Amino acid sequence: MSDLFRPLEGVRVLDLSRYLPGPFLTRILADLGAEVIKVEPPTGEGLRWMPPRAHGMGVTFGSLNAGKASLALDLKKPEAQALIHALLPEVDVLVEGFRPGVMDRLGLPWATLLDAHPRLIGVSLSGFGQSGPLSQRAGHDLGYVARAGVLGLFGPADGPPSVPGVQMADVAGGTLPAAIGVLGALLERARTGRGRHLDISLTRGVFSFATYAMAQAAAGHTEPRGAGVLTGGVPCCRCYATADDRHLAFTPLEPDFYALFCTLVDRPDLAGRGYEMGRGGEQVADALAAIFRTRTLAEWEAFLDGHDVCVEPVRTPAEAAAHPEFEGVIKDAGGVPVVQLAIGVPPEALPTPAPPSPLGADGAAVLARLGVAPAIVAAARDADALLLPEAAPPGGAR
Repeated sequence: MSDLFRPLEGVRVLDLSRYLPGPFLTRILADLGAEVIKVEPPTGEGLRWMPPRAHGMGVTFGSLNAGKASLALDLKKPEAQALIHALLPEVDVLVEGFRPGVMDRLGLPWATLLDAHPRLIGVSLSGFGQSGPLSQRAGHDLGYVARAGVLGLFGPADGPPSVPGVQMADVAGGTLPAAIGVLGALLERARTGRGRHLDISLTRGVFSFATYAMAQAAAGHTEPRGAGVLTGGVPCCRCYATADDRHLAFTPLEPDFYALFCTLVDRPDLAGRGYEMGRGGEQVADALAAIFRTRTLAEWEAFLDGHDVCVEPVRTPAEAAAHPEFEGVIKDAGGVPVVQLAIGVPPEALPTPAPPSPLGADGAAVLARLGVAPAIVAAARDADALLLPEAAPPGGAR
């Protein structure tokens, strides 16, 4: 269709990354029209086999890697490394998510790659960046969020921090900054003719998402966890339980919204007290908690429908996906649900991704189309560094 939004058509991406931050980045680039070639070990990326599974592969892997070609290489072998070098003249963006130093050990040092291919845009995603005192430190999402000072903003004042239900550092700190960086680097290359290397630190990235709190801290103002205006410290910005033990997000931060809610529930005495803190604030919060306990979640939705009071139901992922608000955001890629990033265009303007490929299924076609010398391909195959389609597990299963 001519009205599809494909601004990256003609851009080719080679993806060496695994699990979430890098594959989500390249899925976004694929949604925007880029050709993405995913490289994974001949045994398959671990996420490919992780349950729950459908159509012979993990559903999370399928969602992150739909629409990508599959090339199975053992990058620890020099024959596979030679094959990567042979591919790079035809590649615009190279993405990796290894610990710093691994690219060097794989015979793919960034300095050499960028010197040989000056138009190449390289992306490295790591927990703490390519250099610095923590660069070699192992870690995972929750630890990065903790180190960045963000985890300490979650949860009540009288308990431990609450574990976020989504991977904040991986996505907010890694995937999204990397996507912005790639788009910017492509624009820069169009002007200068040169690419660049993007050093994406998941920890530094998620640190920047706490702009509100960090600005306060820089000004010398600190708040205990759960005591800030936007972190549960005032009655008009909290979650309250309903009669059926569901929850409502109550956020009438504007006085007019809060006053209207107080009028609707026949508690004008609470109006003007939404921002109280301390003992008085807790008394107001207790009164609101008792009010919300008088109706079920569905009854509150019906009661407040049509009124601007900034009260929303706390939905499960399945409930949210079923709501008309998200119609068309989840695409069906051959039985694999793919959630596409909301980037301001109608869902129908983003093409439905092709189903995720079986392991290594596209290797021969990709290598031939990109002009890799048959001798290099044969050497990698004979060294068991390349899994060719005829050896790939059928249907993605092993």
